[in-house]
Amino acid sequence: MNEEKAAILVEALPYIKKFRGKTFVIKYGGSIISNEQAKRAFIEDVVLLKLVGIHLIIIHGGGPNISAMLDQLGLESRFVDGLRVTDQKAVEVVEMVLSGSVNKEIAADLCRHGICALGISGRDGNLIQAQKKYLYKENEKIDIGYVGEVKEVNKKLLLDLLEKEQLPVISPVGCDEEGHIYNINADYVASAIGSVLEAEKLILLTDIEGIYKDINDPESFISSATIDEVRGYIETGVIKGGMIPKAECCIEAIERGAKNVHLIDGRKEHSLLLEIFTNAGIGTMIRGGEIKL
Repeated sequence: MNEEKAAILVEALPYIKKFRGKTFVIKYGGSIISNEQAKRAFIEDVVLLKLVGIHLIIIHGGGPNISAMLDQLGLESRFVDGLRVTDQKAVEVVEMVLSGSVNKEIAADLCRHGICALGISGRDGNLIQAQKKYLYKENEKIDIGYVGEVKEVNKKLLLDLLEKEQLPVISPVGCDEEGHIYNINADYVASAIGSVLEAEKLILLTDIEGIYKDINDPESFISSATIDEVRGYIETGVIKGGMIPKAECCIEAIERGAKNVHLIDGRKEHSLLLEIFTNAGIGTMIRGGEIKL
Protein backbone atom coordinates (compact mmCIF):
# COMPACT_ATOMS: atom_id res chain seq x y z
CA MET A 1 0.00 0.00 0.00
CA ASN A 2 2.80 2.44 0.87
CA GLU A 3 4.51 1.58 -2.43
CA GLU A 4 1.28 2.35 -4.32
CA LYS A 5 0.97 5.73 -2.61
CA ALA A 6 4.59 6.53 -3.44
CA ALA A 7 4.03 5.53 -7.09
CA ILE A 8 1.06 7.91 -7.31
CA LEU A 9 3.14 10.78 -5.97
CA VAL A 10 5.98 10.01 -8.38
CA GLU A 11 3.52 9.92 -11.29
CA ALA A 12 2.24 13.35 -10.30
CA LEU A 13 5.69 14.93 -10.01
CA PRO A 14 6.29 15.86 -13.70
CA TYR A 15 2.83 17.41 -13.90
CA ILE A 16 3.42 19.45 -10.75
CA LYS A 17 6.69 20.73 -12.23
CA LYS A 18 5.09 21.46 -15.60
CA PHE A 19 2.05 23.35 -14.30
CA ARG A 20 3.63 25.30 -11.44
CA GLY A 21 3.04 29.01 -12.14
CA LYS A 22 0.45 28.31 -14.86
CA THR A 23 -3.18 29.44 -14.77
CA PHE A 24 -6.18 27.10 -14.65
CA VAL A 25 -9.76 28.34 -15.01
CA ILE A 26 -12.30 25.96 -13.47
CA LYS A 27 -16.06 25.99 -14.00
CA TYR A 28 -17.86 24.40 -11.07
CA GLY A 29 -21.57 24.12 -10.54
CA GLY A 30 -24.82 22.45 -11.36
CA SER A 31 -25.70 19.25 -9.56
CA ILE A 32 -22.14 18.93 -8.21
CA ILE A 33 -22.68 21.79 -5.77
CA SER A 34 -25.52 19.92 -4.07
CA ASN A 35 -23.45 16.70 -3.74
CA GLU A 36 -21.74 17.06 -0.36
CA GLN A 37 -19.08 14.38 -0.94
CA ALA A 38 -18.16 15.70 -4.38
CA LYS A 39 -18.12 19.27 -3.05
CA ARG A 40 -15.75 18.37 -0.23
CA ALA A 41 -13.43 16.51 -2.62
CA PHE A 42 -13.51 19.46 -5.04
CA ILE A 43 -12.43 21.89 -2.31
CA GLU A 44 -9.60 19.55 -1.28
CA ASP A 45 -8.45 19.24 -4.91
CA VAL A 46 -8.45 23.01 -5.39
CA VAL A 47 -6.47 23.51 -2.18
CA LEU A 48 -3.83 21.02 -3.32
CA LEU A 49 -3.58 22.57 -6.80
CA LYS A 50 -3.13 25.99 -5.23
CA LEU A 51 -0.50 24.80 -2.74
CA VAL A 52 1.66 23.27 -5.51
CA GLY A 53 1.84 26.68 -7.19
CA ILE A 54 -0.93 26.69 -9.80
CA HIS A 55 -2.87 29.94 -10.26
CA LEU A 56 -6.58 29.21 -10.09
CA ILE A 57 -9.81 30.98 -10.96
CA ILE A 58 -13.18 29.39 -10.20
CA ILE A 59 -16.40 30.32 -11.97
CA HIS A 60 -19.44 28.69 -10.42
CA GLY A 61 -23.03 28.12 -11.37
CA GLY A 62 -25.89 27.20 -9.09
CA GLY A 63 -28.96 26.41 -11.16
CA PRO A 64 -30.53 23.96 -8.68
CA ASN A 65 -30.07 26.50 -5.85
CA ILE A 66 -31.77 29.19 -7.95
CA SER A 67 -34.68 26.89 -8.81
CA ALA A 68 -35.13 25.94 -5.15
CA MET A 69 -35.25 29.59 -4.08
CA LEU A 70 -37.68 30.52 -6.88
CA ASP A 71 -39.92 27.65 -5.74
CA GLN A 72 -39.82 28.91 -2.16
CA LEU A 73 -40.86 32.36 -3.37
CA GLY A 74 -43.62 30.95 -5.57
CA LEU A 75 -41.93 32.05 -8.80
CA GLU A 76 -41.96 29.86 -11.89
CA SER A 77 -38.77 28.37 -13.36
CA ARG A 78 -39.04 28.33 -17.14
CA PHE A 79 -36.37 27.36 -19.68
CA VAL A 80 -35.91 27.81 -23.42
CA ASP A 81 -33.15 25.76 -25.06
CA GLY A 82 -31.59 25.17 -21.65
CA LEU A 83 -31.49 28.87 -20.73
CA ARG A 84 -33.49 30.16 -17.79
CA VAL A 85 -36.07 32.78 -18.76
CA THR A 86 -35.15 35.57 -16.34
CA ASP A 87 -37.55 38.43 -15.63
CA GLN A 88 -36.86 41.29 -13.21
CA LYS A 89 -37.89 39.33 -10.11
CA ALA A 90 -35.97 36.26 -11.21
CA VAL A 91 -32.72 38.14 -11.89
CA GLU A 92 -32.85 39.57 -8.37
CA VAL A 93 -33.12 36.02 -7.02
CA VAL A 94 -30.32 34.85 -9.33
CA GLU A 95 -27.97 37.51 -8.02
CA MET A 96 -28.95 36.87 -4.42
CA VAL A 97 -28.31 33.13 -4.73
CA LEU A 98 -25.23 33.13 -6.98
CA SER A 99 -23.39 36.21 -5.73
CA GLY A 100 -24.60 35.72 -2.18
CA SER A 101 -24.99 32.29 -0.64
CA VAL A 102 -23.29 30.04 -3.25
CA ASN A 103 -20.35 32.35 -3.93
CA LYS A 104 -19.55 33.07 -0.31
CA GLU A 105 -19.88 29.44 0.76
CA ILE A 106 -17.29 28.29 -1.80
CA ALA A 107 -14.90 31.09 -0.85
CA ALA A 108 -15.35 30.38 2.86
CA ASP A 109 -14.71 26.65 2.38
CA LEU A 110 -11.39 27.46 0.69
CA CYS A 111 -10.45 30.06 3.30
CA ARG A 112 -10.92 27.46 6.04
CA HIS A 113 -8.03 25.57 4.42
CA GLY A 114 -5.81 28.63 4.56
CA ILE A 115 -6.33 29.66 0.93
CA CYS A 116 -6.80 33.38 0.17
CA ALA A 117 -10.06 32.97 -1.74
CA LEU A 118 -12.00 36.07 -2.74
CA GLY A 119 -15.68 35.66 -3.61
CA ILE A 120 -16.75 38.25 -6.18
CA SER A 121 -19.52 38.87 -8.68
CA GLY A 122 -18.97 39.62 -12.33
CA ARG A 123 -20.34 43.06 -11.45
CA ASP A 124 -17.52 43.79 -9.00
CA GLY A 125 -14.72 45.90 -10.44
CA ASN A 126 -16.57 45.86 -13.76
CA LEU A 127 -15.20 42.34 -14.15
CA ILE A 128 -17.76 41.14 -16.70
CA GLN A 129 -19.30 43.59 -19.13
CA ALA A 130 -22.42 41.94 -20.49
CA GLN A 131 -24.91 42.44 -23.26
CA LYS A 132 -28.41 41.10 -23.64
CA LYS A 133 -28.73 37.69 -25.26
CA TYR A 134 -31.55 36.71 -27.61
CA LEU A 135 -32.47 33.29 -28.99
CA TYR A 136 -33.28 32.81 -32.65
CA LYS A 137 -35.52 29.97 -33.83
CA GLU A 138 -36.84 29.74 -37.39
CA ASN A 139 -36.13 33.45 -37.98
CA GLU A 140 -37.97 34.33 -34.76
CA LYS A 141 -36.19 36.54 -32.22
CA ILE A 142 -37.00 35.31 -28.70
CA ASP A 143 -36.58 37.58 -25.68
CA ILE A 144 -35.63 35.52 -22.60
CA GLY A 145 -35.32 38.47 -20.25
CA TYR A 146 -32.22 39.37 -18.28
CA VAL A 147 -30.02 36.66 -19.77
CA GLY A 148 -26.72 37.96 -21.06
CA GLU A 149 -23.53 37.05 -22.84
CA VAL A 150 -20.00 38.21 -22.16
CA LYS A 151 -18.99 41.35 -24.03
CA GLU A 152 -15.69 42.04 -22.27
CA VAL A 153 -13.61 40.79 -19.33
CA ASN A 154 -11.54 43.03 -17.05
CA LYS A 155 -8.26 41.16 -17.55
CA LYS A 156 -6.20 43.56 -15.42
CA LEU A 157 -8.36 42.95 -12.35
CA LEU A 158 -7.88 39.19 -12.61
CA LEU A 159 -4.12 39.48 -13.18
CA ASP A 160 -3.81 41.81 -10.19
CA LEU A 161 -5.65 39.32 -7.97
CA LEU A 162 -3.53 36.39 -9.17
CA GLU A 163 -0.33 38.38 -8.66
CA LYS A 164 -1.39 38.94 -5.05
CA GLU A 165 -1.91 35.16 -4.65
CA GLN A 166 -5.67 35.57 -4.37
CA LEU A 167 -7.98 32.85 -5.69
CA PRO A 168 -10.98 34.57 -7.35
CA VAL A 169 -14.29 32.76 -6.97
CA ILE A 170 -16.63 34.36 -9.50
CA SER A 171 -20.40 34.29 -9.83
CA PRO A 172 -21.52 34.55 -13.50
CA VAL A 173 -23.51 37.76 -13.17
CA GLY A 174 -22.63 40.80 -15.28
CA CYS A 175 -24.03 44.19 -16.18
CA ASP A 176 -24.16 46.42 -19.24
CA GLU A 177 -23.29 50.09 -19.63
CA GLU A 178 -26.76 51.10 -18.43
CA GLY A 179 -26.37 49.07 -15.25
CA HIS A 180 -28.81 46.28 -16.19
CA ILE A 181 -27.95 43.01 -14.45
CA TYR A 182 -27.70 39.81 -16.49
CA ASN A 183 -27.58 36.12 -15.66
CA ILE A 184 -24.86 34.53 -17.81
CA ASN A 185 -24.21 30.84 -18.45
CA ALA A 186 -21.21 29.86 -16.30
CA ASP A 187 -19.64 27.78 -19.09
CA TYR A 188 -19.43 30.85 -21.31
CA VAL A 189 -18.05 33.04 -18.53
CA ALA A 190 -15.37 30.43 -17.86
CA SER A 191 -14.62 30.20 -21.57
CA ALA A 192 -14.28 33.99 -21.89
CA ILE A 193 -12.00 34.25 -18.84
CA GLY A 194 -9.92 31.25 -19.93
CA SER A 195 -9.48 32.85 -23.35
CA VAL A 196 -8.54 36.36 -22.22
CA LEU A 197 -5.98 34.96 -19.76
CA GLU A 198 -4.70 32.39 -22.29
CA ALA A 199 -5.10 29.83 -19.53
CA GLU A 200 -3.07 26.66 -19.58
CA LYS A 201 -6.27 24.76 -18.87
CA LEU A 202 -9.97 25.50 -18.91
CA ILE A 203 -11.66 22.76 -16.88
CA LEU A 204 -15.41 22.26 -17.07
CA LEU A 205 -16.70 20.10 -14.23
CA THR A 206 -19.88 18.47 -15.51
CA ASP A 207 -22.27 15.69 -14.55
CA ILE A 208 -21.12 13.48 -17.43
CA GLU A 209 -17.89 11.53 -17.81
CA GLY A 210 -16.86 13.20 -21.07
CA ILE A 211 -17.44 12.43 -24.76
CA TYR A 212 -18.33 8.99 -26.12
CA LYS A 213 -18.51 7.99 -29.78
CA ASP A 214 -21.35 5.73 -28.65
CA ILE A 215 -22.90 6.55 -25.28
CA ASN A 216 -23.95 2.90 -24.91
CA ASP A 217 -20.41 1.58 -25.43
CA PRO A 218 -17.96 2.26 -22.56
CA GLU A 219 -15.08 1.29 -24.85
CA SER A 220 -15.85 4.23 -27.16
CA PHE A 221 -14.85 6.87 -24.62
CA ILE A 222 -12.79 9.71 -26.14
CA SER A 223 -9.98 10.73 -23.80
CA SER A 224 -8.40 13.27 -26.15
CA ALA A 225 -9.48 15.14 -29.29
CA THR A 226 -8.58 18.16 -31.40
CA ILE A 227 -11.06 20.96 -32.06
CA ASP A 228 -11.40 19.75 -35.66
CA GLU A 229 -12.32 16.29 -34.40
CA VAL A 230 -14.87 17.81 -32.01
CA ARG A 231 -16.42 19.74 -34.90
CA GLY A 232 -16.67 16.45 -36.76
CA TYR A 233 -18.38 14.80 -33.79
CA ILE A 234 -20.97 17.60 -33.80
CA GLU A 235 -21.58 17.27 -37.55
CA THR A 236 -21.98 13.49 -37.39
CA GLY A 237 -24.24 13.57 -34.33
CA VAL A 238 -21.77 11.95 -31.90
CA ILE A 239 -22.13 15.14 -29.87
CA LYS A 240 -25.76 16.18 -29.72
CA GLY A 241 -28.43 17.88 -27.65
CA GLY A 242 -27.26 19.81 -24.62
CA MET A 243 -23.63 18.79 -25.23
CA ILE A 244 -23.45 20.84 -28.45
CA PRO A 245 -23.29 24.30 -26.82
CA LYS A 246 -20.78 22.99 -24.26
CA ALA A 247 -18.58 21.58 -27.05
CA GLU A 248 -18.87 24.81 -29.05
CA CYS A 249 -17.89 26.70 -25.92
CA CYS A 250 -14.74 24.57 -25.66
CA ILE A 251 -13.84 25.17 -29.31
CA GLU A 252 -14.32 28.91 -28.93
CA ALA A 253 -12.13 29.03 -25.82
CA ILE A 254 -9.21 27.36 -27.61
CA GLU A 255 -9.60 29.48 -30.74
CA ARG A 256 -9.45 32.62 -28.58
CA GLY A 257 -6.43 31.70 -26.50
CA ALA A 258 -6.94 28.87 -24.00
CA LYS A 259 -4.37 26.09 -24.37
CA ASN A 260 -6.45 22.99 -23.54
CA VAL A 261 -9.99 22.32 -22.36
CA HIS A 262 -11.03 19.42 -20.14
CA LEU A 263 -14.51 17.97 -19.66
CA ILE A 264 -14.57 15.90 -16.48
CA ASP A 265 -17.18 14.32 -14.25
CA GLY A 266 -17.29 16.44 -11.11
CA ARG A 267 -19.47 13.87 -9.34
CA LYS A 268 -16.45 11.58 -9.02
CA GLU A 269 -14.37 12.34 -5.97
CA HIS A 270 -11.00 13.95 -6.72
CA SER A 271 -11.69 13.98 -10.45
CA LEU A 272 -9.63 17.18 -10.75
CA LEU A 273 -6.48 15.56 -9.39
CA LEU A 274 -7.01 12.39 -11.41
CA GLU A 275 -7.30 14.40 -14.64
CA ILE A 276 -4.40 16.76 -14.01
CA PHE A 277 -1.83 14.59 -12.22
CA THR A 278 -2.18 11.11 -13.75
CA ASN A 279 -1.10 9.74 -17.12
CA ALA A 280 -4.47 8.22 -17.95
CA GLY A 281 -6.63 11.12 -16.80
CA ILE A 282 -10.33 10.67 -16.21
CA GLY A 283 -12.18 12.90 -18.69
CA THR A 284 -12.01 14.22 -22.24
CA MET A 285 -9.25 16.69 -23.11
CA ILE A 286 -9.80 18.94 -26.13
CA ARG A 287 -6.35 19.88 -27.30
CA GLY A 288 -5.14 23.22 -28.46
CA GLY A 289 -1.84 22.07 -29.91
CA GLU A 290 -0.42 20.30 -26.87
CA ILE A 291 -0.78 16.72 -25.70
CA LYS A 292 -0.50 15.11 -22.30
CA LEU A 293 2.91 14.10 -21.00
